[in-house]
Amino acid sequence: MVDGRISWRRDEHGIVELTLDGPGAAVGTRSELLDALAGAVERLEVERAEIAGVIIGSAKAAFYPELDLDPALVLAATRADVPALTQELTAAGALLRRIETLGRPVVAAIGGSAQGSGLALALAAHHRIALEDRTGEIGLPAVRLGLLPGDGALTRTVRLLGITEALTQVLLEGTLHRPDRAQQLGLIDELAPSREELISKAKQWILEHGDGIQRWEHDDYRIPGGSPSSPKLAQFLPAYPANLRKQLKGAPYPAPRAIMAATVEGAQLDLGGALAVEMRYLLDLVCGPVAKNMVQAFHFDLARVSGGRGRASSAEPFRPARAAILGAGMMGAAIAYVAAAAGIDVVLKDVSVAAAQRGKHHSEELVRRAVERGRMTAEEGEALLGRITPTASIADASGAELMIEAVFEDAALKAGVLAESEVQMAGHALLASNTSTLPISALAESVARPADFIGLHFFSPAERMPLLEIIVGQQTSADSLVRALDLARILGKTPIVVNDSRGFFTSRVITKFLDEAMAMVLEGVPAASVEQACSQAGYPAPALQLCDELSLTLIRKIRDQYRTAAAAAGLPWEVTPAERLVDLMLDTHERPGRLGGAGFYDYSDGKRSGLWSGLRELAPAAEPPPPLRDLEQRLLFVEALEAVRCHEEGVIESVADANIGSILGIGFPAWTGGALQYVNGFDGGPAGFVERAQSLASSYGERFRPPPSLVALAERDGRYADPPATATGGVGADSLNAP
Repeated sequence: MVDGRISWRRDEHGIVELTLDGPGAAVGTRSELLDALAGAVERLEVERAEIAGVIIGSAKAAFYPELDLDPALVLAATRADVPALTQELTAAGALLRRIETLGRPVVAAIGGSAQGSGLALALAAHHRIALEDRTGEIGLPAVRLGLLPGDGALTRTVRLLGITEALTQVLLEGTLHRPDRAQQLGLIDELAPSREELISKAKQWILEHGDGIQRWEHDDYRIPGGSPSSPKLAQFLPAYPANLRKQLKGAPYPAPRAIMAATVEGAQLDLGGALAVEMRYLLDLVCGPVAKNMVQAFHFDLARVSGGRGRASSAEPFRPARAAILGAGMMGAAIAYVAAAAGIDVVLKDVSVAAAQRGKHHSEELVRRAVERGRMTAEEGEALLGRITPTASIADASGAELMIEAVFEDAALKAGVLAESEVQMAGHALLASNTSTLPISALAESVARPADFIGLHFFSPAERMPLLEIIVGQQTSADSLVRALDLARILGKTPIVVNDSRGFFTSRVITKFLDEAMAMVLEGVPAASVEQACSQAGYPAPALQLCDELSLTLIRKIRDQYRTAAAAAGLPWEVTPAERLVDLMLDTHERPGRLGGAGFYDYSDGKRSGLWSGLRELAPAAEPPPPLRDLEQRLLFVEALEAVRCHEEGVIESVADANIGSILGIGFPAWTGGALQYVNGFDGGPAGFVERAQSLASSYGERFRPPPSLVALAERDGRYADPPATATGGVGADSLNAP
């Protein structure tokens, strides 16, 4: 062993196998692993005369997973840290360069996934062989954290694949490829069917290629597709930034722009110069606010919501063998597919066998496409479909351990379906509703075992959307919550946990977004400006388009349920501009949305053909037109403030849940780090956010007035943050911590 982390074996041919094989689950920090690698490389250099070649591998599932920059370092880094960071990155780059110029052939033997700086190490080798494994993922996902690939990964990918392929297939979207696809692209040179064959092929290649010279070190090597100065590429190069602007739609994501700049600049320099350019852009991103927001969300917060949440590790996990899905419409059919894909036998029930079969047809189409694209075999697809039984009789689901109601969003209808179906379930089955707005505690009155009843809010399309909002009712037991969290893991969903409230967390927050956009229209803001503000703020779909997709009919139905509930509780009801606009669109202009063929947009054969010109006649043009920055911030602030209110009311207790739920569930812009992290990361922190909210309230209305808890947080210079997890991984309720 080298430093207890890397094993060293040399065979009779003089081929050295370096295998990351540290004891325990982890191999140490980045610096510890780099130190171990440095020790191994030093020994390779000393014994070079006796060495024929080197195989670098890993006994772990991931190829050198600890090589990436420490996320905590990214959160803390400031411009003052640049000299120290430069020194660290320079040392890591020099180490990989020593491997690349060892003078002996080096093969990376990838036995699973290779991502980030792990792939950077593999790219420094002269040849890469990966295990044929459909679960393996190979790529450079740094852009998903607001960063660019470092440790020479960007530079070597460009030299390996060429500018166009590197940007579009690897760098700009951080795509993770299966090993066979990575081989087609050229990231991987060979595939092996087993770990034994992996090492055998690596040794064979070494014995046949003894020069140990990197392909781009040869004098006659040219970057595939040409360098920026080559006439063939130069004529197309100006279109690259234009295409990127079109893709980003003006959203403030600096990483893709930095990746493109580093790629083009570096391709015009020698390797050393290109590595220096790559590092300069990386350091700029590391010290910037967007990377900090995205690292907080997609590293720390995502890990927290996906963790144990206080679950005893010795407890037997809940895994239902059989589930009843009530309702074979769009959502029920998709949930059935997700459950069957997870190995659960599904009884898909609707009012008729024909309706249930139409629901199964959705799964048949998904399987067909997956098989065509090589994502599953025909045998796996047949097995999945065989686990879905369409029926019109709930008796066919007798004894199921899981029941999920997914019928139309109507309280009386749901109550009837729940009462009818519960009696057929197993005695301790988990009972759930997929409602997106109706209070779980009220629906629980329809079942005999309210302690076993919980909300499981899937997002459409359920087969693709990663989030599962778990709603705890007033009588929901702790055991039912644990079972729901277990189910989320089985289904491959990221769970957030919220307490019962009409609209819960996600629906409450996104409603504010839609309402604000519609209010702008009645203020005389051009609809195109509203949609542009959404795009430039970073929303994946603009608000008026989303209203059409949901349908204004559904929006009004949900609003009427809210109004009825408010009246029953003796609460006042304020008619908003959004409410007036919805009524105007439905009652006067008969434009219900996309399914109705007309909404805020015009449609031709079901496809959007442009914004409806009649929108200009609904209100006089705003004079002067509000600044686009105000429009963007109104959308962001109105959602963030509603998230703050949900947190203040205890509807959502965990800051991580709020951040991840807002991004993965309702499209809050990822560059912010989530709805509450947006408050933290605003210029000046919560104090700066409060000041800007007060300004928006003065200009646009009291809905922007910050709640008392937020004002108090700002006054004590606090931040929204969850307390440290307990020894068992539990999460406390109090998330307002002063620094």
